[in-house]
Amino acid sequence: MPHFAPWIDGTSANEPEMQVQAIDADTYVIRQSVRTNFEAPFLYLLFGKDRALLIDTGAGGLKVRPTIDKLMAAQQAKRGSSLPIPLLVAHSHSHGDHHVGDDEFLKRPDTKVVGLRPADVASAFRIAHWPQGIGHYDLGGRMLDIIPTPGHEPAHIMVYDPHTRLLFSGDMLYPGRLYVPVDRFGDFRASADRLAAFARTHPIRALLGAHIEMTQTPGQDYAMEAPTHPAERALPLPPSSIAELQQATRAAGDHPKIDRHADFIVYPRPAS
Repeated sequence: MPHFAPWIDGTSANEPEMQVQAIDADTYVIRQSVRTNFEAPFLYLLFGKDRALLIDTGAGGLKVRPTIDKLMAAQQAKRGSSLPIPLLVAHSHSHGDHHVGDDEFLKRPDTKVVGLRPADVASAFRIAHWPQGIGHYDLGGRMLDIIPTPGHEPAHIMVYDPHTRLLFSGDMLYPGRLYVPVDRFGDFRASADRLAAFARTHPIRALLGAHIEMTQTPGQDYAMEAPTHPAERALPLPPSSIAELQQATRAAGDHPKIDRHADFIVYPRPAS
């Protein structure tokens, strides 16, 4: 499991708006302060030899691009290149707390922003049969797998990186409340099955999601829109959480109810 220093959690009046931690020289995890937006989402920046991928652009309340530009410039300098690194901006899904910063990147040179509809995502990652197919995106010596996982939201994806054996799991599976509209629960269950099938043939070191909403007490979450997150659970989830989620979705039947687990909560919501 990757190890991180304590994340900004709103408990310090002097914490920065964004915090960056490196998994390795080409993989960065960026957290938005809960003081700027209660969602406090995580963003991910991955570099290959030829280009970079940014997953999500935050929930608003701050400027995201300066942090990304600084990381991009540092990577370019490390490579000793005069050429900018092309950047693809994609999203775990299209809920607002994951794409408010898109406007900052629309006119950024050498940058493309993926649209928010399933068709946009399928086109960008050449997924011929959405959501059954698997897409691929080559950063240059670093081929990513793009797994459609609708249910929480129709355009939701997960990104698997064989280089680190990490699965960037968005809002479908993270230490928190896994919101699912009841009219999309069948899609969510099918996504859990598809994810479990993928995990059986790909080594996964850990899952890194888009939020932390669980405390260090198993099964205990923070209040909704909590302004601080003291004593947060760690960000990474173990690969075993995939089978646990699959079993939970199967057990839910046709009338799913709130289902608490040690590290996440399946949280059905009214039909969207």
